[in-house]
Amino acid sequence: MYKTSLITAVVILLIPTFCFADNNNQEQEQHEEQEHHEEHEHDETKIETIQVRASRLGRIVTKSATRTEIINGEEIQEKALMRPGNISMLVAETGGVRVQTTSPALGSANIRLQGLYGRYTQLLSDGLPLYGGQTASIGLLQIPPTDLANVEIIKGSASSLYGGSALGGVINLISRTPTDEFEGEVLVNLTSKDGQDITSYFASPLTNDLSASVTAGVHHQAKQDLDNDGWLDMAGYQRGSVRPRFYWNNNDGANLYVTVGAMSEQRNGGTLGTAVLPDGNGFAITQDTKRSDIGFIFDQALGEDMNVNVRGAATDQDHQHQFASLFENDSHQSYLIESSVSGYSDKTAWLVGAALQNERFDSDTFSEFNYSYKVPGVFSQLDYDASDDISMSFSARTDWHSEYGTQVSPRISLLYSPENWTIRGAYGQGYFAPSPFIEDIDEVGLSRLAPLEDLQEERASTASLDVSYAIGSLETSMTLFASNIDNVTELDLIDGADEFSEKQVRIVNAIGESEIRGAELLLRYKWQDIKFTGSYLYTDATKEAELGVGRKPLALTPEHSAGLVIMWEEHGSHLLGFEAYYTGTQELENNPYRNRSDAYWHLGLLGQITIGKISYFVNAENLLNVRQTENESLLLIQQAPSGRWTTDIWSRNDGFTVNAGLRFQFGD
Repeated sequence: MYKTSLITAVVILLIPTFCFADNNNQEQEQHEEQEHHEEHEHDETKIETIQVRASRLGRIVTKSATRTEIINGEEIQEKALMRPGNISMLVAETGGVRVQTTSPALGSANIRLQGLYGRYTQLLSDGLPLYGGQTASIGLLQIPPTDLANVEIIKGSASSLYGGSALGGVINLISRTPTDEFEGEVLVNLTSKDGQDITSYFASPLTNDLSASVTAGVHHQAKQDLDNDGWLDMAGYQRGSVRPRFYWNNNDGANLYVTVGAMSEQRNGGTLGTAVLPDGNGFAITQDTKRSDIGFIFDQALGEDMNVNVRGAATDQDHQHQFASLFENDSHQSYLIESSVSGYSDKTAWLVGAALQNERFDSDTFSEFNYSYKVPGVFSQLDYDASDDISMSFSARTDWHSEYGTQVSPRISLLYSPENWTIRGAYGQGYFAPSPFIEDIDEVGLSRLAPLEDLQEERASTASLDVSYAIGSLETSMTLFASNIDNVTELDLIDGADEFSEKQVRIVNAIGESEIRGAELLLRYKWQDIKFTGSYLYTDATKEAELGVGRKPLALTPEHSAGLVIMWEEHGSHLLGFEAYYTGTQELENNPYRNRSDAYWHLGLLGQITIGKISYFVNAENLLNVRQTENESLLLIQQAPSGRWTTDIWSRNDGFTVNAGLRFQFGD
């Protein structure tokens, strides 16, 4: 059976190679590269062309059948002033994207795309899984935006492109590329909640063929108990990170990119000092993290119309956890080696490749949860331009998972773009390999969790229809999306377990499907130096109720959310911005105080003045001082069977905050 599946998959994936290998020119690739370097900043009637990498074939974003949303460099620079220490705000304020806090004690969070669970989102750096194949929730809060050129987001199943970790979509962080001149910047930031950030980025050519950049940062946040109940509302942390990158190319069409990274963080939450919980004991929660990684990408032209690409990545994360009197030490390793060949012609672009991934977890304290997933796979992608207005993209991947067997993940995308309209449709399937690290375990560790048994892989089918219209300085779009997820893993009480039982909860596959339906609306308009961005998201997310009787809403998924951003900017002079975000009511679970949350608004103001090479900025967040603990306690009346002492975060918990600082620019 294994051999038959392998042969069938290889034949299917090689079809594009045999059908299109006779195309013998690279005009499409050269044309797109030329468009990528054109500047349209002085022509408001044109849309800037950006070459996307997350779809693997490097198509221009406006011509790619795979819908890829771009957060451009200008937006990144603005968000870096608001939150220099991590990318949470950068991605959170994108339509259809929600940053969900998974541990109120440590502040950890993950990224939910169009209502799908955060563990399904693959986070990449320049196309490499440098933060692990299954990114830990805390990883989102450890990545500074300092060196980013843009961010690419593919929503919906991208398992056909990146395997099981991309069931819900991909967020690809694209780093700045060094120019022909030395450049750099240093940003210093202080917050009213006793937080400090210093980040830096420097880049320079080293030889005619070699250039390099380095990003470094140090970050500190003091512990904050804003409601004086003895439980920390904002975890304290100290973090340092460094990432050098090297870029080499020659005249023979060869390019090599190499990056290494190191990060160390100490994070402290839970009870403050000698404070105790209702059981009369303290409950300190700490996590010390050390992460190191290395990645490379090598490209070599094969004649005029083909290219070979080899990439690899290795990540090691060591954690030391404390949950009250219990200590857990563990490590996560992730490895990837991948090779692909691509070709281009007037009408087609194709790619075929093979990959080997390995995900490994080792716990010194709870070895029964140790695992090592080995996943060889083959994949292909075919983009075809049927006419000037119609293009298609087909991709498929077959993985042979060492634990969950053969997994086939197809995806099809269609593009129709007459005049000022852009219409895209997509359908994809994918899978996710279960692990102990679902959202409910983030805050309490593995001590009360029973060993995993008889789990099936989580599978999803996703579909979307996107209609956009752009004319002059006006851009509008509407997206309809739907997802069905089978075998969702969730936490369940063990029958007969009580407070004296060693193991009280287990992870099981939920009965029935989780269904997500929704719509996104977006409006962008530019008038002189002022940009207006409005967005609205409707989400209807349900799962099968207990005992199979009817359906109920998914927890922590607002039905309605919206945003408005107004930004007035003159490059090299000043910037003034206002933002307002609305989050509607949400279904809550295991909350003794309420079954549904309140709706709330988040308002912010940002100002920056640039004089020469120094920019002075001030940013005010949460102007209405929204804080969940103003309404009720975050603490439970008694400890939950999983070990948790807190309810879920459905609102903000930091209150009104001001940050201000300086950005120093170097070079021309």
